[in-house]
Amino acid sequence: MFPGFDALLLTAKLAGLTTLILLVIGTPIAWWLATTKTKTKPIIEAVIALPIVLPPTVLGFYLLVFLSPQGAVGSWWFELTGQALTFSFSGLVIASVIYSFPFVVQPLQNAFESVGHDMMEAAYTLGAKPLDAFFSVAVPLAKRGFLTGGVLGFAHTLGEFGVVLMIGGNIPGETRVVSIAIYDHVEMLEYGQAHVLSGILLAFAFIAMLLMYVLNHRLKVRT
Repeated sequence: MFPGFDALLLTAKLAGLTTLILLVIGTPIAWWLATTKTKTKPIIEAVIALPIVLPPTVLGFYLLVFLSPQGAVGSWWFELTGQALTFSFSGLVIASVIYSFPFVVQPLQNAFESVGHDMMEAAYTLGAKPLDAFFSVAVPLAKRGFLTGGVLGFAHTLGEFGVVLMIGGNIPGETRVVSIAIYDHVEMLEYGQAHVLSGILLAFAFIAMLLMYVLNHRLKVRT
């Protein structure tokens, strides 16, 4: 077992859990954004997209303030569990969900918008209830959005650095993800180990994106 295995395992666990949470909570939000007529929609979309343009350290700082034992959310969690969200895996999950949120919601929203109202109206005409129509019509037609959102959310979480460093620090086996491990190796001039970890992430990122484009192309041809 090479020294970076624990960091890789923790990173994969974080990315997988984050992606699952994002797909669960992002799907209804994306559907609402795709179908709503509210005038506040551009404001909500701008808020969701903030992590794309906001420096990770800025987002990490505000999350640190809110998730600390003295913060609005962190104090409630500390009273409930007796543990702090900051410098913990739970805190990393929350930060990762917020940081990768637009990378899952936006592809889903675009996919739902492409479904169109006619298909849903046809389902309603045939007697389908809104929830039935959503799962039997909208979700299958938006499968390319789910694929894209899932891959982007997972891959984006793998590459986190500024946010996870601000929230989780560098605790081996708890919050030391691959990006932090690479930084540590470079600081200690251990370029060999940094090359190994960086190469693994590079290879995974390329394979993930390649598979996403190949599968999306095949789904597009079939539809």
